[in-house]
Amino acid sequence: MINDIQKDAAERMQKSVTALGSQLSKIRTGRAHPALLDGIMVSYYGAPTPLNQVANVTIEDSRTLALSVFDKSLAQAVEKAIMASDLGLNPMSAGAVIRVPLPPLTEERRKDLIKIVRGEVESGRVAVRNIRRDANGDVKSLLKDKDISEDEAHQAEDAIQKLTDKFIKEMDTQLTAKEAELMEI
Repeated sequence: MINDIQKDAAERMQKSVTALGSQLSKIRTGRAHPALLDGIMVSYYGAPTPLNQVANVTIEDSRTLALSVFDKSLAQAVEKAIMASDLGLNPMSAGAVIRVPLPPLTEERRKDLIKIVRGEVESGRVAVRNIRRDANGDVKSLLKDKDISEDEAHQAEDAIQKLTDKFIKEMDTQLTAKEAELMEI
């Protein structure tokens, strides 16, 4: 029973770390990355459709993304969707290919992005701590029902705390890497 609780907590914590990684990849740095455009929706025959389902996003160079739209009639809708997003990007159309140059980040914008990144990481930490709280609650309910001894409960709580520390450390590592990436010129 205790092993099941620990395994479930570890899986949920790992999912939190993975979710944080995907959130951080969407935050724009000075470098071009296809994941920057993941959250953009395009109106495709009246239905909002993710950009990566109507166009192929590739990296042309370190500061330019190239989009090959599958349906050429959608090129204008894709351009409008990118302009309407809050990324501050200005796409340039060249027939079937849309180029999205990434302007260099200002110092002020970098600091704002770091604040956003820190907020995302803190949300991830809170999620991991909530998982720890749930797991400890499950252990305490087993102890209350006399299914396990107090020693087993203390050992389980220590193991859950070690898991929590491990996953929070992973999140801190992601934070450090993203901060360094944002401060690159």
